Amino acid sequence: MVKETKLYDTLSVSPTATQDEIKKAYRKAALKWHPDKNKDKPEAAEKFKECSQAYEILSDPEKRKTYDQFGLEFILRGGPPPPPDGGAGPNPFASAGGAGGMPDFSSFFGGGPSGGGGPGFSYSKFSFRDPNDVFTNTFRDSGIFDDFIFNATRGSPGSATGGGPRRTTRGSFGESARSARQPTPEVTTVERPLPLALEDLFNGVTKKMKIKRKTFDETGKRITSDTLLEVPIKPGLKKGSKIRFKGVGDQEEGGQQDLVFIVEEKPHPLYTRDGDDLIQTVDLELKEALTGWKRTVTTIDGKNIPLEKSGPTQPGSSDVYPSLGMPISKKPGQRGNFIIKYNVKFPISLTPTQKQKLREIL
Repeated sequence: MVKETKLYDTLSVSPTATQDEIKKAYRKAALKWHPDKNKDKPEAAEKFKECSQAYEILSDPEKRKTYDQFGLEFILRGGPPPPPDGGAGPNPFASAGGAGGMPDFSSFFGGGPSGGGGPGFSYSKFSFRDPNDVFTNTFRDSGIFDDFIFNATRGSPGSATGGGPRRTTRGSFGESARSARQPTPEVTTVERPLPLALEDLFNGVTKKMKIKRKTFDETGKRITSDTLLEVPIKPGLKKGSKIRFKGVGDQEEGGQQDLVFIVEEKPHPLYTRDGDDLIQTVDLELKEALTGWKRTVTTIDGKNIPLEKSGPTQPGSSDVYPSLGMPISKKPGQRGNFIIKYNVKFPISLTPTQKQKLREIL
């Protein structure tokens, strides 16, 4: 029978669990509580540290044996306190081996023979490893770091692969001290173009976009899933506008990627957009431009506008029709202008007779 089950309870395993079961439970708990995946849960960092410390002890057969027999406090303080004044005193471990009947934990706690801490033994407090280092070393052989790279793999000081000293901490179970963590990198943003017809930008529409994203399941396995996004397009939205979806992209260090759609306008056969205005060009033959003409144009929302000029029309001139252009997204109910521009088509060549007649007329 074990002295206590606190560490087993932290990993949700029984005291009879195998090493494989303990490792699997740790991976599941570490992925669940990793601070990079739980930025909105302040308690996640403490949970992550607790499951790391539980795994550090239970994954080591010698530490686990000591924990099962004497409990966590025994490990944290490096064994029982020495008798007062170095005296022999009652010895609850008289039946065990080692100096003075005390179990020999010198290799476990880093102590060694000494003259000041009891009969031939020096006590030293146990320090837990940095939770990120435990996480890195445990997942290194699982393939997760092919895609899911946490701080410890970046070679930063104090990391498993870095050149700096390894950080240690007493940890959550016995002390209030927190381990220092490297700053979490910002989540990256993925941008994708979203081409839209001018009619969609005029009327407003909801576009359904199917995307694929890569995440990790509770065992750390990389999986690909499909997600359907509904992209709201407000009437009057301009090209270059950005529509952001937070946390819907691939899972990476720091969380899940943000996805940003950038609005693009598809070319229209009739209209050209200029801000909130719509422009339509009417082509006129030179004869029409000089003598008069009639046309009918249609606005983007289907209204017909009759056009008629009885006299000359200047090349490049225009007429403006207010409030028949694009909706103004920041001013609901208001619209830009509909502008008609006139393009006079000049003949490529004239015969001598035509030239003469023009001279006489003009």
